[in-house]
Amino acid sequence: MNRSLALRGLIGQNALYFMALALFLIVGGILLLCIETGEDIFFFSARRSSLGDAFFRHVTKMGEAPIYFLAIAALLFVRYRYALSVPLLAFIVTLVSYWSKQFFKHDRPLPYLSKLGTFDQLNLVEGVTVHSGSNGFPSGHTMSAFAICTFLALCLPYKRRLALPLLALALLVGLSRIYLVQHFLKDVYLGAVLGVLLAMGWYYLQSLPKKAWLDGRLGGRGEGGLFNSASNL
Repeated sequence: MNRSLALRGLIGQNALYFMALALFLIVGGILLLCIETGEDIFFFSARRSSLGDAFFRHVTKMGEAPIYFLAIAALLFVRYRYALSVPLLAFIVTLVSYWSKQFFKHDRPLPYLSKLGTFDQLNLVEGVTVHSGSNGFPSGHTMSAFAICTFLALCLPYKRRLALPLLALALLVGLSRIYLVQHFLKDVYLGAVLGVLLAMGWYYLQSLPKKAWLDGRLGGRGEGGLFNSASNL
């Protein structure tokens, strides 16, 4: 019962983030039911632009190490426990991504479309190496982006201001994986779901150790500092 109440409280404090996330999951689920595997890849292939290519080549990196370093730096001013939790979250995401890919063994777009004889019809992004193999499901970059962005949404103050930008960043990383012909929508969708679940689970676990110093932060304890984590929910 206490865990249920804690979960409700966590979702309630981050209502905007989870409402927007629910909308994405509903729309994404409908799209998965309505399109054939590969149609998502060809949709973006037909709409390439030099601006889009440059944008998605860079935004996809937000599912890699840089965003974790940025998260650590920001969370040091909120609570030390949050900042210390980030590397462990990254490790957990890496393990889950690897194990799930090994379990499902779904082809990436390159081998899947090559078997259908349609890969050569794609307009690829210049300078991007398209990965092969049967490790496409789920998308590790998407799982990583949703995990760290959801964790930040749970930890940071100013929730109404930061909820949508954080979710938008995670969504753009997922979208970049389709645009760059690395994953299908189904890969991105499951990656997003797993990333959110990992972030929520880890947020709960990291809150269990009751050590006063873990709740300190750069800039002082209690009120003040760069962020005021007790307000601006």
